[in-house]
Amino acid sequence: MATYDLIVIGAGPGGYVAAIRGAQLGLKVAIVEREHLGGICLNWGCIPTKALLRSAEVFHLMQRAGEFGLKADAISYDLKAVVKRSRGVASQLSAGVKHLLKKNKVDVVMGEASIPAAGKVKVGKETLTGKNIIIATGARARELPGLEADGDLVWTYRHALDPVRMPKKLLVIGSGAIGIEFASFFNTLGADTTVVEVMDRVLPVEDEEIAAFAKKQFVKQGMKIMEKSMVKKLDRSKGKVTAHIETGGKTITAEFDTVISAVGIIGNTEGLGLEALGLEIDRTHIVTDEYCATKISGIYAIGDIAGAPWLAHKASHEGVMVAEKIAGQKVHPVKPESIAGCTYCQPQIASVGMTEAKAKEAGLDIKVGRFPFMGNGKAIALGEAEGMVKTIFDAKTGELLGAHMVGAEVTELIQGYVIGRQLETTEEDLFHTVFPHPTLSEMMHESVLDAYGRAIHF
Repeated sequence: MATYDLIVIGAGPGGYVAAIRGAQLGLKVAIVEREHLGGICLNWGCIPTKALLRSAEVFHLMQRAGEFGLKADAISYDLKAVVKRSRGVASQLSAGVKHLLKKNKVDVVMGEASIPAAGKVKVGKETLTGKNIIIATGARARELPGLEADGDLVWTYRHALDPVRMPKKLLVIGSGAIGIEFASFFNTLGADTTVVEVMDRVLPVEDEEIAAFAKKQFVKQGMKIMEKSMVKKLDRSKGKVTAHIETGGKTITAEFDTVISAVGIIGNTEGLGLEALGLEIDRTHIVTDEYCATKISGIYAIGDIAGAPWLAHKASHEGVMVAEKIAGQKVHPVKPESIAGCTYCQPQIASVGMTEAKAKEAGLDIKVGRFPFMGNGKAIALGEAEGMVKTIFDAKTGELLGAHMVGAEVTELIQGYVIGRQLETTEEDLFHTVFPHPTLSEMMHESVLDAYGRAIHF
């Protein structure tokens, strides 16, 4: 029976990072994984989707060659080659995780894990003993009754990453990050795309103004957006799906050859023996305190299994925090409100902190700044003049409450505001920061200036 200081269940972006950090701090660590090192994110999520979206972005730019004084004739794509590149990127990074675990002397155990008792992890016939256990089993796509995926006519994100065909007429159910990213990818490649969202607007977790701007761009690209609508039923027949969509107080039907269901996720709690252990589970997610500790001493849960926000970078940071706590270091809890969210559609969307609506609901006196991409020299030079940067400040203290962006490369820009919030920066600090020219980042400065009536270029 092998004995460890730390056993991690799940080798996704939370689990493998926790294992490596624990090993760096001198802990004897084992990690258990049932399928792929790197987890869903690296193999079937964050990374391969970005590879697909990059191909779509390059294809879109090739179609615009004339705008840049260039010539590109007979532009087309090979979907199999696009997918092959995406899978290759994922495989390369999965091999990298294997190397990192080996380099840090983490024992890798492949197989299904269960926790028969505190301090024990069973994998097949083998039982591991650990002073501490981190559960990092992640989540999977939620499937609604009657809308279940079959891999042929109805897909989850996993099917969409390795599609059996290029959709001609596509229905995407759900307009969160996953739904909108796949809608953007297939729409750019020529699919007639319809997005159905049950809430009153697409991208419902984003700032309302940013979501409205993004919607306008999606519609301009040819997408059909149906808000306050619900897919009630799917009738499947050979080569087609008839969707019954409730919208505007009535039910309409429409035919599609492909449906992607992106209606959220559920935690992977099954088979672990969590109920018998007495762990508290709320809607398929393990309940923890701010340090990711469960109600049972020595058992922690991180990442998607521990609840929102369901983001890889949140999982990784929690993994580091818990490993350091186990090693006896002083740690700071992860603050969900300071974690950026990024959506890699076209145009990109990124945000951190409070939306304008949330700040007003909290009764705060706020100042709001905006700056359009069309006022930025670098954006115009790039041919990316559609977009906006929005900042929200506490009028009394100058605290940066939130930042929201839509446009080219905003998923890279947002980290500037994340650091600002982490360092508790004020509007004065940002006023006096010199931003390089010509860069898209200058819009971040101008948006701050605009909140206080000081914008120069708008």
